[in-house]
Amino acid sequence: MVSRRLKRGSIANSPAAPRTAAGPEEFRTHALSLPGDAAGLRFDQALARLLPQYSRARLKGWIESGAVAVDGRPLRPKDRVLGGEQVRIEVRLPVETALLAQALPLSVVYQDRALIILDKPPGLVVHPGAGNPEHTLQNALLALDSKLALVPRAGLVHRLDKDTSGLLIVARTVEAHTALVAALAARQITREYLAVCTGVMTGGGTIDQPIGRHRRERTRMAVRPDGRTAITHYRLVRRFRAHTLVRVTLETGRTHQIRVHLAHAGFPVVGDPLYGGRRRLPAGCTTRLREALRDFPRQALHAARLALTHPESGKAMEWEAPVPADMQALLDALEADSA
Repeated sequence: MVSRRLKRGSIANSPAAPRTAAGPEEFRTHALSLPGDAAGLRFDQALARLLPQYSRARLKGWIESGAVAVDGRPLRPKDRVLGGEQVRIEVRLPVETALLAQALPLSVVYQDRALIILDKPPGLVVHPGAGNPEHTLQNALLALDSKLALVPRAGLVHRLDKDTSGLLIVARTVEAHTALVAALAARQITREYLAVCTGVMTGGGTIDQPIGRHRRERTRMAVRPDGRTAITHYRLVRRFRAHTLVRVTLETGRTHQIRVHLAHAGFPVVGDPLYGGRRRLPAGCTTRLREALRDFPRQALHAARLALTHPESGKAMEWEAPVPADMQALLDALEADSA
């Protein structure tokens, strides 16, 4: 396994920030023959076997748009094939036109022709949305590499909440993006987080509780029986007088999953504005800890470790990112209070 620890420092994007409407386009063609053992399959199923680097949804869209010809004529996705047909695909990959490419400093942990691993700082929004149309990580990625305009979500394979720091995967090609999204869905990518929780845990465990949108407050998530499956594993790293540092591993990737699950278990993440409740101070704590807990500006959650199989080379790789300065200061204050 190749292991890479984050080196301190950052790589700033180019100062140029053109609109992506003038960005690159890529014209692709594929000429192939359906094998004999595809006989009887739906056309979209047969094509997915031959072109696993593209998602089924993308291939179906190409078929329906008329970009795919079979023996010189179009087929529908559900049409059955005989095997031996000649297929030609001529497509122009879509380019993101709604977003600005904006130069923002990014901490790049690793990069090659297929992927980029970033260490996201707290406070940076990942995707543009209502109230955050610009100055997001996605805007910054388009300035870092203009070809990311050809990849869904500018290559982002998953996301972190605005105030969660740590490691993120960016795919630089459509093929790598498809492979990594599939690996994430198949639970083949390891994501480990460090979280400082309120309360003293007695041991690690697993939280297997479905998560869905809160019934009344639509900006929040909640454990609810009709929600989507969500599984979180946690183990103790350090117990303090009234807090616990845990290492959390995700099996699923629901919105706010760690924050919701830990709060549901009675150990909310310190500083969490949605699920943390009223900030609690340990009886008789030091002035240093009182100020650290009172002034901590976000949820104390950091994506610390990432492990995956490289989408091109097949090599096992992993990275680690140390906690940012604000979270380290909190940990130091907790440690000093427990001495």
